[in-house]
Amino acid sequence: MRTGSLLITSQFPTDQWHGFFPDPTLADAILDRVVHQAHRITLKGESMRKLQAKRKMPPA
Repeated sequence: MRTGSLLITSQFPTDQWHGFFPDPTLADAILDRVVHQAHRITLKGESMRKLQAKRKMPPA
């Protein structure tokens, strides 16, 4: 029975997550459980920090 939620944020695409685990079998086991029935939201565009920093810079 699933009674909780898990939120993971990452700057790395999910297809690169296997590389973080030393053992491919372990990576498959963990990621199968994490990604199964997951909702993925992929954000695109510049980060808000970069946009705000550009606004604060004086004109050249």
